[in-house]
Amino acid sequence: MAYPIVWKIEDVFYPLISAIGVPVNLVAIIILSRGKCGLSTSVTRYLIGMAVADLLVVIFDAMLRYTFSIYLPNSFLKITPVCSIVSALALAATVISVWLTVTFTFDRFVAICCERLKTKFGTERTAATFLATVTVLGCLESLPWYFVYQPKYFIDNIPWGCKSVSSYYTSPAWAAFEIINYILTPCVPFFLILLFNVLTVRRILVSSQIRRGLRGQRSGKKQKDVELQNRRTSITLLFSISGSFVLLWGTKLVFTIYGRISDIQHYDYSDTDPYFITDHTAKMLQVLSSCTNTCIYAVSQAKFRKELKNAMTYPFKQIIKSWNILKSLKHVN
Repeated sequence: MAYPIVWKIEDVFYPLISAIGVPVNLVAIIILSRGKCGLSTSVTRYLIGMAVADLLVVIFDAMLRYTFSIYLPNSFLKITPVCSIVSALALAATVISVWLTVTFTFDRFVAICCERLKTKFGTERTAATFLATVTVLGCLESLPWYFVYQPKYFIDNIPWGCKSVSSYYTSPAWAAFEIINYILTPCVPFFLILLFNVLTVRRILVSSQIRRGLRGQRSGKKQKDVELQNRRTSITLLFSISGSFVLLWGTKLVFTIYGRISDIQHYDYSDTDPYFITDHTAKMLQVLSSCTNTCIYAVSQAKFRKELKNAMTYPFKQIIKSWNILKSLKHVN
């Protein structure tokens, strides 16, 4: 039997994402925590929260669930309780990452479109409240997934492997839970992000036209509008993050909706079936979304690029500094 090409891709993809995603998200967390990127405290808190959630997705999903399963198939991670909790934590991290993207998009929508609520919602305390609420609710939502699995076999009375309990496919309660879970992630976040961005773009276009008209009345010649330039810079980050989410989660969304409508998710299908290929491709794109935000920061934010450059050159500067000190000590002796 030939090894499916999708599995061959996964054998490279998940270890690569693990190797890149962990340091990339750690660097983003460290740089953002320094508060030198020219962003407001509330935006910085949201971005740090998203980076932490993305880091956990890489650790629990890409690394522990997939990479270790590929290259360490008989590790302790295959013990049923461990396997179950890793799966539940991976799903919780994914839910939290998705909904933090929604809260960040909503925060920017309020800041741009709702002047009266701007001072109330655009605070560090509000951001911390939203972050804590999303984290708690995400964990509670994903908790039932721990009870989906049962052992595949026993070795010396130790349960090994994870497979879905039979009632998962027949119980109305599990069916309802699965549907609600799919609606909450990714369907509702996907459409909320699109909605907030459409409304934000509409407000920006209208306000920009008004400002250009007023400035044209005041002065016959064109002048640079610093406020508009700053606004464009700030929303670039919002649209980049939201656009990345929509693109990378789009396949997963369509696949989920089609699977529920056609009712073929619970049937066996071959590794050459388009459903099988789409399923695995959608999962890889979803995991990839946890590594894109730092690239977006680097591309869209000049101050973040500066801090990233300083972080990368810092070890070399310290080595050169230590070397110069040693040389000076030798000359003194």
